[in-house]
Amino acid sequence: MREPAVYIMASGRNGTLYVGVTSDIGRRAYEHREGLVPGFTARYKCKQLVWYEFYDQMIDAIEREKQIKSGLTQRQIAID
Repeated sequence: MREPAVYIMASGRNGTLYVGVTSDIGRRAYEHREGLVPGFTARYKCKQLVWYEFYDQMIDAIEREKQIKSGLTQRQIAID
């Protein structure tokens, strides 16, 4: 069964975070953990699933992902 979800992967405690959206959280977490997905998570070794949230519709998951990414960006700007 497919369930839209927003998730956060981390490289470790106080490490790099990656926010993503998927319809299959188990498969996607496995792909990140095993380094099967080239790109950001492989480069920064974001292999630990630290948070996820399910939604009824993909559009809601995508909106939440944007909201989280916007909040993370605002925090980074405030730190700099």
